[in-house]
Amino acid sequence: MLSARLCTRVAISRSVMQPLASSSPVFAVRTFQTTPKALDASLEQASKFIGAGAATVGVAGSGAGIGTVFGSLVEGYARNPSLKNQLFSYCILGFALSEAMGLFCLMMAFMILFAL
Repeated sequence: MLSARLCTRVAISRSVMQPLASSSPVFAVRTFQTTPKALDASLEQASKFIGAGAATVGVAGSGAGIGTVFGSLVEGYARNPSLKNQLFSYCILGFALSEAMGLFCLMMAFMILFAL
């Protein structure tokens, strides 16, 4: 178990019956306990889970982005069917970029869980 000491600057008054052996004041000493190793390990594990969960929130944004890209593709087809090939190439590019952001979020979550 770890402990640390903290010395305060407030002098404690001596009782009247105690003789004054020295003229220096007596300082109060306070001790506090820090967390033991077992609790540190579980706290570290919990913080890893929280961090990984926060990192995977970006995957939901990736899903919303992919839905927006393909929704815009359908809307573009409906407006101008002759641009089908050009719109599809832009759609695949948007899908790849959005999916890459989701995979980067997932990769960060796995790195937080298993590499740290």
